Amino acid sequence: MTDLAPQTGGTLLDFGCGNGAQTFLFVPRFEKTIAVDVDENYLNELAGVMQGRSESVLPICYDGGTLPIRTSSVDFAVSFEVLEHVHDETLSLEELHRVLRSGAVLAMSVPNRWWVFETHGAALPLLRWNRVPFFSWLPRSLHDRWARARIYSRREIVRKLRSSGFVVRHAVYVTAPMDAVRSARLQRMLRGLVFRGNRTGIPFLSTAVLVVAERR
Repeated sequence: MTDLAPQTGGTLLDFGCGNGAQTFLFVPRFEKTIAVDVDENYLNELAGVMQGRSESVLPICYDGGTLPIRTSSVDFAVSFEVLEHVHDETLSLEELHRVLRSGAVLAMSVPNRWWVFETHGAALPLLRWNRVPFFSWLPRSLHDRWARARIYSRREIVRKLRSSGFVVRHAVYVTAPMDAVRSARLQRMLRGLVFRGNRTGIPFLSTAVLVVAERR
């Protein structure tokens, strides 16, 4: 991602940071990091890990509505596999736009509609296995009835970001990591022959869409 959004310095916002596993990767690149999540247990875990290691990380628990962050105070924001879970996706995008300064960048990933398997699973009747192939390809009215999270095509997420005031710089399909494959040998084979590199132009070889957008 660093080649698409090479921002360093200033203030980073990790929107939907979870327990901070990804946040830690960004901390050395920024003067201050704001880690936001709705789950207080995750934030406590993050704070425990960061204790004694860095005073530049500020964990914030919020209610899923208005971000408790000053307008135009953030230099760079990341949000990975979060938007599909929020209560109000329009409000979340508008809040991200509000807290970013003019010219600041948002890097966001969302699950790809055209991946073969539903990334977050689905509560389908009569089926104990929730990873039904091609379920995410169904019409939205059917998908959203049983899905455990939203899902997006590249066109959909780009349109939503533009509607919230962002200028989209890049929108790429991220190659499936094959981390769910238990056999290390099969993993290597699939990554070498089919899922090569970090990006792909073939939508059904991608688990997520990564979008880099600028706040104007």
